[in-house]
Amino acid sequence: MMEKKKYNINLGTREISVNHDANNDDFAIYATEDEALKLREVFNEIYNSDVRSFFRAHVPAEPYHYDQANDEYDEGMAAAFRMIYELGDEGTKKQIEEMDVLKDLDE
Repeated sequence: MMEKKKYNINLGTREISVNHDANNDDFAIYATEDEALKLREVFNEIYNSDVRSFFRAHVPAEPYHYDQANDEYDEGMAAAFRMIYELGDEGTKKQIEEMDVLKDLDE
């Protein structure tokens, strides 16, 4: 079994780091390297969706709610929050619960 290490997460910048810097400690998780790589893949998909929605935003005739890239971005954020919650320490879990971004936590 792979050893879990502590990672500091900044969701805004999509940073995953074992080093603590001034702004990368929005959340703390304990993950194997494979789990951290899976989270990196989710962050990369969020970035790609964000870029696609940026270009789509310059087409004023297409409303937000009909944009697949925005839907993918939202789904990616939900997946990221789910992974961070599952891998998070107690403080991270409590913070995400208070944010109420995962509607299925009560189920």
